Amino acid sequence: MKTENGLRVSVLRLETGREASRRIPQCENEIGADRSVRTTRRRIGMDITWLTDRIAVGGGIWTADNMSAVARAGITHVLDMQIEFDDTPLAEPHGVVVCWNPIDDDFEHKPAEVFERGVEFALDALQRSGTKVFIHCAAGVHRAPMMALALLGTMGWQVDDAMDLIEARRPVADFADVYVRSVESFLNGR
Repeated sequence: MKTENGLRVSVLRLETGREASRRIPQCENEIGADRSVRTTRRRIGMDITWLTDRIAVGGGIWTADNMSAVARAGITHVLDMQIEFDDTPLAEPHGVVVCWNPIDDDFEHKPAEVFERGVEFALDALQRSGTKVFIHCAAGVHRAPMMALALLGTMGWQVDDAMDLIEARRPVADFADVYVRSVESFLNGR
């Protein structure tokens, strides 16, 4: 540990072979003991934001443990908008029904078929008593809020009011103009 300009600075050397294998545990101890050095980890757990008592939006599920958390939250149906990963195998042991409706987050116009498939799935689920729908994509920023906007719009919400609700409940939601126009085009065609 050196001090430069009043700051504590850890200097780590690149080492090979035996020196490296002896040095690594010592470095880990130094980092663990030095509170000025922070390590970051990938966020663990579920990212779920409830829009209503039965409709939620959020980020990717990715793991069996997270799918268990989804099921424990009472979610019975998952509308998976991410192209990156199909949740179906993770959901089967929990009896959670998945509609994998993959689209790319490419800031391009989205076809009505994407919204139709997702909205039909969600509305069908919500007609049953005791069901809860989780709409998600990888980060819960673009695609999931866009689909939630389409769902709320078909349920009678004005687009601006639905956007206000989603943004108030989920501040990370970002409505790209092209996505909003895609939803409006879908809703006008119904």
